[in-house]
Amino acid sequence: MRNPLQEQLLKAGLAKKGKVDQIAREQAKQRQGKAPASAPAEKVDTQRLQAERAERDRALAAERNAQAQARELAAQIRQIVEANKVKREGEISYRFTDGDKIHSVLVNEALKAQLAKGSLVVVRSGDGYELLPRAAAEKVRERDASAIVLDHGQPGEHQLQSEDDEFYAQFKVPDDLIW
Repeated sequence: MRNPLQEQLLKAGLAKKGKVDQIAREQAKQRQGKAPASAPAEKVDTQRLQAERAERDRALAAERNAQAQARELAAQIRQIVEANKVKREGEISYRFTDGDKIHSVLVNEALKAQLAKGSLVVVRSGDGYELLPRAAAEKVRERDASAIVLDHGQPGEHQLQSEDDEFYAQFKVPDDLIW
């Protein structure tokens, strides 16, 4: 079963009969589905590439899920803060630290006393700060503890924690000192 081109090459003397027969046999094998021995190596490479692609897709999906969960927690915190925030009013500047910076909120005497007792908590809300009752602050703490900036009601928070604290504990601070 030779094609017309092979017949012409044989008549012109440009090809040998053995070479034409060998090419015809290889073409017949290919048509019947008998692949050469190099196919398993290609198949292994293809499977390896598919496995790598699947692993990369799983990693991307996990990252997207984590980001979506973080956005969901942030939205829940925002909703809790908006629903439970205490209206701030007054002329007294209540100062607290957030990281390395000192911030302040304006409160009245009653709010200041509640903050000092620990029944109110200062929570980071967007670019500002809000006052929340303890129950709402616990809900926020369950979702993201780093959103709570100031909480005087936490047990063990005021305990001395280093040698320096022990040294300075012997010096009494006047009750009327406001920083």
